[in-house]
Amino acid sequence: MLKRLSIRKFLLASAALFAMTLIYIMPSNNKLDVQTELQYVDSSVTESPIYLLDKNNYIALTNVPTTTNDPLNKARELLKILIEGSSKVPSGFKGIIPSDTEILNINYEEGIIKVDFSKEILNIKKDLEEKLIESIVYTITSIEDVSKVIIYVEGDILTKLPQTKINLPSTLDRSFGINKEFDLTSTKDITDVTIYYINQINENYYYVPVTKYLNDSRDKISIVIDELSKKFDPSTSLKSFLNSETKLVSSNLDGKVLSLDFNNYLFDDVTQKDVLEEVIYTISLSAKDNYDIDEVVFNVENEEIYKMDVKKVPSN
Repeated sequence: MLKRLSIRKFLLASAALFAMTLIYIMPSNNKLDVQTELQYVDSSVTESPIYLLDKNNYIALTNVPTTTNDPLNKARELLKILIEGSSKVPSGFKGIIPSDTEILNINYEEGIIKVDFSKEILNIKKDLEEKLIESIVYTITSIEDVSKVIIYVEGDILTKLPQTKINLPSTLDRSFGINKEFDLTSTKDITDVTIYYINQINENYYYVPVTKYLNDSRDKISIVIDELSKKFDPSTSLKSFLNSETKLVSSNLDGKVLSLDFNNYLFDDVTQKDVLEEVIYTISLSAKDNYDIDEVVFNVENEEIYKMDVKKVPSN
């Protein structure tokens, strides 16, 4: 059973019930002019993942409304939201592409989005230059059937960032990393692992991916669980709700299904066998970014407790 740490839903429901009660107990007034207006809800609008800049300068995962599932049109729509000043950006986040940037051309072919920007895209602070690329790459590759991005500026492929001098591969994918951290003692046997943490705006939680570069030869999922179960570091805004005593007993990758077996510290409530949603989602998002999988199966002491379709993991 999943248990959500946030009480947001309960508070909203209570507020709605209170409002309805007030309406019914208010005295009637024959002169009161009540107008009923039917509102049309566009069923074509869906919530789509997007990677925006948060207040701590992390590129963070959230979602925005979009009106199409066509890869090309969705890419165009999401890129426009990434441009600073878009009204569709959720509170607490902002687009990272400079506001005067234009999308000159965009096309889609065999899993690759090719997008040509005006030169204004490069008018960005030096410390955000690499994050600009991360935001674009992770947003576009969150679209189903899109795995790579080629970025052009005024018709030329962008192969070097002008301020940081970072070289870029001509074709970009998630191996580029995001919110990068380096903890290396050697230039040999380097493993890159992307781990999703939790951050918070008011009462709302959202997810922040961090690509860590380590000298660690273990399976990536073992590194993910160890990192998420570390005790909270007060010097950072990033959190994990995975109990520090949680241990990954075993893992098995069978085709596109990753099965994980934990000790019972995975449970938030052992007697009820409750697991926090935020724990399931941080592990599932991390597994999705490190393995080519469709599903994560959670077991505790060899008993299956939950299956997560990684395509349906909520963004917040």
